[in-house]
Amino acid sequence: MKRQVACFLTQEDGAITVDWVVLTAAIIGLSLAVIVSIQAGAVDYSSSLGNVLSAQTLATY
Repeated sequence: MKRQVACFLTQEDGAITVDWVVLTAAIIGLSLAVIVSIQAGAVDYSSSLGNVLSAQTLATY
């Protein structure tokens, strides 16, 4: 039994998969943090832009 546990602990199969899972989770977490941090500014800017465009008059000839 000890030999099987020792063999299991020394195997490195799947280590790359774990690395990719951790890296992917970190990328997703950072992406969400960036989206949350710029969301309010983007909404304010788009509202201001909408107001400016609504105030424009079209010249029809």
